[in-house]
Amino acid sequence: MSDIRFESAGVLGTGLVGALFATTRVRRVGSEHYEEFRRLGQPVVFVFWHGQMLPLVHYHRHERIVVLISEHDDGEYLARVAERNGFVTVRGSSTRGGTKGLRGLVRAAREGRDVALTPDGPTGPPREFKPGALVVAQMTGLPVIPMSVGASSGWRFKSWDGFMVPRPFSTITIEYAAPRFVARDATRAELAEVAREIGVELNELAARAPSDRPPAGPDPGDA
Repeated sequence: MSDIRFESAGVLGTGLVGALFATTRVRRVGSEHYEEFRRLGQPVVFVFWHGQMLPLVHYHRHERIVVLISEHDDGEYLARVAERNGFVTVRGSSTRGGTKGLRGLVRAAREGRDVALTPDGPTGPPREFKPGALVVAQMTGLPVIPMSVGASSGWRFKSWDGFMVPRPFSTITIEYAAPRFVARDATRAELAEVAREIGVELNELAARAPSDRPPAGPDPGDA
Protein backbone atom coordinates (compact mmCIF):
# COMPACT_ATOMS: atom_id res chain seq x y z
CA MET A 1 0.00 0.00 0.00
CA SER A 2 2.84 2.36 0.85
CA ASP A 3 4.44 1.82 -2.53
CA ILE A 4 1.20 2.78 -4.27
CA ARG A 5 1.00 5.88 -2.08
CA PHE A 6 4.57 6.89 -2.88
CA GLU A 7 4.16 6.19 -6.59
CA SER A 8 0.91 8.17 -6.78
CA ALA A 9 2.54 11.07 -4.95
CA GLY A 10 5.49 10.89 -7.35
CA VAL A 11 3.22 11.11 -10.39
CA LEU A 12 1.22 13.98 -8.90
CA GLY A 13 4.31 15.80 -7.67
CA THR A 14 6.02 15.52 -11.03
CA GLY A 15 2.98 16.99 -12.76
CA LEU A 16 2.76 19.89 -10.32
CA VAL A 17 6.48 20.63 -10.59
CA GLY A 18 6.32 20.60 -14.38
CA ALA A 19 3.26 22.88 -14.41
CA LEU A 20 4.83 25.35 -11.98
CA PHE A 21 8.17 25.66 -13.74
CA ALA A 22 6.56 25.91 -17.17
CA THR A 23 5.62 29.44 -16.04
CA THR A 24 9.02 30.47 -14.66
CA ARG A 25 12.19 31.78 -16.26
CA VAL A 26 15.72 30.89 -15.27
CA ARG A 27 18.85 33.01 -14.99
CA ARG A 28 22.13 31.14 -14.60
CA VAL A 29 25.25 32.80 -13.19
CA GLY A 30 28.67 31.15 -13.33
CA SER A 31 27.52 28.07 -15.24
CA GLU A 32 30.94 27.96 -16.91
CA HIS A 33 32.30 26.63 -13.62
CA TYR A 34 30.73 23.24 -14.28
CA GLU A 35 30.13 23.31 -18.04
CA GLU A 36 33.88 23.30 -18.72
CA PHE A 37 34.23 20.06 -16.78
CA ARG A 38 31.38 18.54 -18.77
CA ARG A 39 33.12 19.44 -22.02
CA LEU A 40 36.18 17.62 -20.70
CA GLY A 41 34.12 14.61 -19.64
CA GLN A 42 35.00 15.26 -15.99
CA PRO A 43 32.24 14.64 -13.43
CA VAL A 44 31.68 17.05 -10.54
CA VAL A 45 30.17 17.07 -7.06
CA PHE A 46 27.32 19.60 -6.76
CA VAL A 47 26.55 20.86 -3.23
CA PHE A 48 23.63 23.11 -2.26
CA TRP A 49 21.39 23.74 0.73
CA HIS A 50 18.50 21.36 1.25
CA GLY A 51 15.79 24.03 1.16
CA GLN A 52 16.81 25.13 -2.35
CA MET A 53 16.36 21.72 -3.95
CA LEU A 54 13.04 22.05 -5.80
CA PRO A 55 14.06 24.38 -8.69
CA LEU A 56 17.12 22.22 -9.33
CA VAL A 57 14.93 19.15 -9.82
CA HIS A 58 13.46 20.95 -12.82
CA TYR A 59 16.37 22.97 -14.19
CA HIS A 60 18.86 20.08 -14.04
CA ARG A 61 16.37 17.42 -15.11
CA HIS A 62 17.34 14.56 -17.45
CA GLU A 63 21.06 15.06 -16.89
CA ARG A 64 21.33 11.68 -15.12
CA ILE A 65 22.90 13.29 -12.06
CA VAL A 66 23.17 10.88 -9.12
CA VAL A 67 21.70 12.48 -6.01
CA LEU A 68 21.78 11.42 -2.35
CA ILE A 69 18.32 11.39 -0.73
CA SER A 70 17.44 10.33 2.79
CA GLU A 71 15.72 7.05 3.62
CA HIS A 72 12.91 8.78 5.52
CA ASP A 73 9.35 8.77 4.11
CA ASP A 74 9.74 12.42 3.09
CA GLY A 75 12.83 11.40 1.15
CA GLU A 76 10.85 8.67 -0.60
CA TYR A 77 8.38 11.21 -2.00
CA LEU A 78 11.25 13.41 -3.19
CA ALA A 79 13.07 10.42 -4.69
CA ARG A 80 10.02 9.48 -6.79
CA VAL A 81 9.76 13.00 -8.21
CA ALA A 82 13.52 13.23 -8.82
CA GLU A 83 13.62 9.89 -10.64
CA ARG A 84 10.72 10.92 -12.86
CA ASN A 85 12.79 14.00 -13.77
CA GLY A 86 15.73 11.90 -14.90
CA PHE A 87 17.86 11.78 -11.75
CA VAL A 88 19.38 8.61 -10.36
CA THR A 89 18.95 8.34 -6.59
CA VAL A 90 21.00 6.65 -3.91
CA ARG A 91 19.51 6.45 -0.45
CA GLY A 92 21.17 7.37 2.80
CA SER A 93 22.11 10.29 5.02
CA SER A 94 24.57 11.45 7.62
CA THR A 95 22.29 10.14 10.37
CA ARG A 96 20.96 6.87 8.94
CA GLY A 97 22.42 4.82 6.12
CA GLY A 98 25.06 7.46 5.50
CA THR A 99 27.91 5.06 4.74
CA LYS A 100 25.79 3.19 2.21
CA GLY A 101 24.71 6.42 0.55
CA LEU A 102 28.24 7.79 0.28
CA ARG A 103 29.47 4.49 -1.17
CA GLY A 104 26.80 4.79 -3.84
CA LEU A 105 27.90 8.33 -4.71
CA VAL A 106 31.58 7.33 -4.84
CA ARG A 107 30.76 4.42 -7.12
CA ALA A 108 28.72 6.66 -9.44
CA ALA A 109 31.46 9.31 -9.52
CA ARG A 110 34.07 6.73 -10.43
CA GLU A 111 31.79 5.62 -13.27
CA GLY A 112 31.93 9.18 -14.64
CA ARG A 113 28.61 10.51 -13.32
CA ASP A 114 27.97 13.92 -11.77
CA VAL A 115 26.78 13.56 -8.18
CA ALA A 116 24.84 15.92 -5.92
CA LEU A 117 24.12 16.18 -2.21
CA THR A 118 22.86 18.60 0.40
CA PRO A 119 25.50 19.08 3.12
CA ASP A 120 22.91 20.23 5.68
CA GLY A 121 20.45 17.38 5.07
CA PRO A 122 18.40 15.47 5.87
CA THR A 123 17.38 17.16 9.13
CA GLY A 124 19.79 20.05 9.67
CA PRO A 125 20.95 22.14 11.34
CA PRO A 126 19.95 24.36 8.41
CA ARG A 127 22.75 25.77 6.28
CA GLU A 128 25.47 24.11 8.31
CA PHE A 129 27.96 22.27 6.07
CA LYS A 130 28.67 18.83 7.51
CA PRO A 131 32.26 17.74 6.68
CA GLY A 132 31.05 14.24 5.72
CA ALA A 133 29.66 15.74 2.52
CA LEU A 134 33.26 16.21 1.35
CA VAL A 135 34.19 12.52 1.61
CA VAL A 136 33.08 11.85 -1.97
CA ALA A 137 35.30 14.64 -3.31
CA GLN A 138 38.20 13.46 -1.15
CA MET A 139 37.95 9.83 -2.27
CA THR A 140 37.51 10.60 -5.96
CA GLY A 141 39.47 13.83 -6.47
CA LEU A 142 36.46 15.41 -8.18
CA PRO A 143 35.84 19.18 -8.05
CA VAL A 144 33.15 20.47 -5.70
CA ILE A 145 30.77 22.99 -7.31
CA PRO A 146 28.87 25.03 -4.68
CA MET A 147 25.57 26.34 -5.99
CA SER A 148 22.69 28.45 -4.72
CA VAL A 149 19.13 29.10 -5.85
CA GLY A 150 16.80 32.04 -5.34
CA ALA A 151 13.47 33.19 -6.76
CA SER A 152 12.16 36.68 -7.44
CA SER A 153 9.03 35.61 -5.56
CA GLY A 154 8.23 32.48 -3.62
CA TRP A 155 6.89 30.70 -0.56
CA ARG A 156 8.80 29.01 2.25
CA PHE A 157 7.51 26.04 4.21
CA LYS A 158 7.68 26.19 8.00
CA SER A 159 10.11 23.30 7.95
CA TRP A 160 13.59 22.94 9.41
CA ASP A 161 15.16 23.92 6.06
CA GLY A 162 12.72 26.69 5.04
CA PHE A 163 11.94 24.69 1.87
CA MET A 164 11.48 27.15 -1.01
CA VAL A 165 8.71 26.94 -3.61
CA PRO A 166 8.90 29.67 -6.29
CA ARG A 167 5.68 31.42 -7.22
CA PRO A 168 4.31 31.03 -10.75
CA PHE A 169 5.85 33.45 -13.28
CA SER A 170 8.82 34.21 -11.03
CA THR A 171 12.44 34.34 -12.20
CA ILE A 172 14.75 31.67 -10.80
CA THR A 173 18.42 32.57 -10.31
CA ILE A 174 20.91 29.71 -10.06
CA GLU A 175 24.46 30.72 -9.22
CA TYR A 176 27.43 28.36 -9.49
CA ALA A 177 30.66 29.11 -7.64
CA ALA A 178 34.21 28.31 -8.71
CA PRO A 179 35.28 24.69 -8.17
CA ARG A 180 36.94 23.60 -4.96
CA PHE A 181 39.19 20.55 -4.60
CA VAL A 182 39.76 18.40 -1.54
CA ALA A 183 43.16 16.78 -1.02
CA ARG A 184 43.05 13.00 -0.81
CA ASP A 185 45.27 13.11 2.29
CA ALA A 186 43.28 15.87 4.03
CA THR A 187 42.99 15.38 7.78
CA ARG A 188 39.70 15.54 9.66
CA ALA A 189 40.59 19.05 10.83
CA GLU A 190 41.38 20.13 7.26
CA LEU A 191 38.06 18.68 6.02
CA ALA A 192 36.25 20.61 8.73
CA GLU A 193 37.95 23.84 7.65
CA VAL A 194 37.11 23.32 3.96
CA ALA A 195 33.51 22.55 4.97
CA ARG A 196 33.37 25.77 6.97
CA GLU A 197 34.75 27.78 4.04
CA ILE A 198 32.30 26.30 1.52
CA GLY A 199 29.45 26.79 3.99
CA VAL A 200 30.33 30.47 4.24
CA GLU A 201 30.48 30.68 0.44
CA LEU A 202 27.07 29.00 0.05
CA ASN A 203 25.54 31.47 2.49
CA GLU A 204 27.15 34.38 0.65
CA LEU A 205 25.66 33.08 -2.60
CA ALA A 206 22.28 32.73 -0.90
CA ALA A 207 22.48 36.27 0.43
CA ARG A 208 22.86 37.55 -3.13
CA ALA A 209 19.97 35.45 -4.44
CA PRO A 210 16.68 37.31 -4.99
CA SER A 211 14.15 36.96 -2.20
CA ASP A 212 16.24 34.47 -0.24
CA ARG A 213 15.62 34.41 3.51
CA PRO A 214 17.60 31.74 5.35
CA PRO A 215 15.84 29.83 8.13
CA ALA A 216 17.00 30.32 11.68
CA GLY A 217 20.08 28.32 12.51
CA PRO A 218 23.82 28.52 13.12
CA ASP A 219 25.99 30.41 10.67
CA PRO A 220 28.91 28.27 9.40
CA GLY A 221 30.99 31.43 9.52
CA ASP A 222 30.61 31.65 13.30
CA ALA A 223 33.53 29.87 14.91
